[in-house]
Amino acid sequence: MKNLKGACIFGQSGGPTSVINASAAGVFLEALKQENITEIYGAEHGIRGILEEKFFDIRKEDVHELELLKNTPSSELGSVRYKLKDVSVDDTDYKRLLEVFKKYNIRYFFYNGGNDSMDTCNKISKFLQSVKYECNVIGVPKTIDNDLATTDHCPGYGSAARYVATTCMEVYKDMSVYDTPLICVIEVMGRNAGWLTAASKLASVGGFGPDLIYLPEKDFDIDKFLNDVKALKEKKNHVMVCVSEGIHDKNGKLIAESFNDVSHDSFGHAQLGGVASGLGNLLKEKLGCKVRSIEFSLMQRCGAHVGSGRDIEEAFNAGSEAVKAACRGETDKMVCFKRTKEDYAIEYILLDVALAANAEKKVPLEWINEEGNDVKDEFVKYALPLIQGDPKFPLENNLPRFARLKKVYVK
Repeated sequence: MKNLKGACIFGQSGGPTSVINASAAGVFLEALKQENITEIYGAEHGIRGILEEKFFDIRKEDVHELELLKNTPSSELGSVRYKLKDVSVDDTDYKRLLEVFKKYNIRYFFYNGGNDSMDTCNKISKFLQSVKYECNVIGVPKTIDNDLATTDHCPGYGSAARYVATTCMEVYKDMSVYDTPLICVIEVMGRNAGWLTAASKLASVGGFGPDLIYLPEKDFDIDKFLNDVKALKEKKNHVMVCVSEGIHDKNGKLIAESFNDVSHDSFGHAQLGGVASGLGNLLKEKLGCKVRSIEFSLMQRCGAHVGSGRDIEEAFNAGSEAVKAACRGETDKMVCFKRTKEDYAIEYILLDVALAANAEKKVPLEWINEEGNDVKDEFVKYALPLIQGDPKFPLENNLPRFARLKKVYVK
């Protein structure tokens, strides 16, 4: 649908990243250049903000502050985990969205998120088409999990991967200072895909990486795990292990469930955590030595101070490309990255958003060793380019200078 004239609205959804606001900056700054975009809105807490008619007037923001979004972690507009029901089951939310879109003449909708967010994009786009309301809908990818199908990698992953690798190197140096045995178990985010845990392997490039790495792509056997660690402990004083929070046994049962009760979010996803602590206690009991358990938790997705400059740039460009595409008349698409050179280069392409909706990309099994306790050099070759580049973090009083938006509500 070309030559649409009207307002645009941008929302953020799902788990934050250290570069999701860079995509917001890309959307907002590009939208300011487009003649056919009359107003620019930022939805508070994603789709819920649109339903509740709570969004900010971005034209009232200082352009310098919008630029600073590039280095501001988390979701500045506020995120949400809200699942739209299928329109055939309940069309209440869809009718409300249409009412709001008509009221504010919203003709461009950009949604920034992962698998579930792309599902939301797809559902809204299909509904608007069914009622013949002209609005160009483009998904802007993000997720530290790096599990969105159709794209080589996801904005947010490179920075989180650099955080994981850097912190593993620092932990390695700290845990190896004493002459007494120590086992360190580090838990990294990753429900079904182990991309982020695999990033711990990048620490080995500097010579300070984990001895064992376990991803959810391979079934986890606790007895084998104990034997793996025991064998290493007999050879060296210090053993570092990295595990994905989503590792499971051959029956699909989460290992975390062996140690804790696991709750679920509105999308039905298990709320994970505690697997490192559980495995650490088990190692202490079985091997009788000192064990430290570390859960990277929120730090891995908000650690912008060790972000990837390349990740920031690509996240910004993804937002900018989304606006350009929509203004060309594209709709029902997601911005994707296509790797074009072996020594690393990408181009921005558009693919149907339905291809990414609720689809997961996992670490290729051929990149995992036969024992299921390490990743191969093929992964390093893939991931190392993604953590490159100085984030050029702006400082104030030698502390991070984050964006300070006015957040004036649209009335």
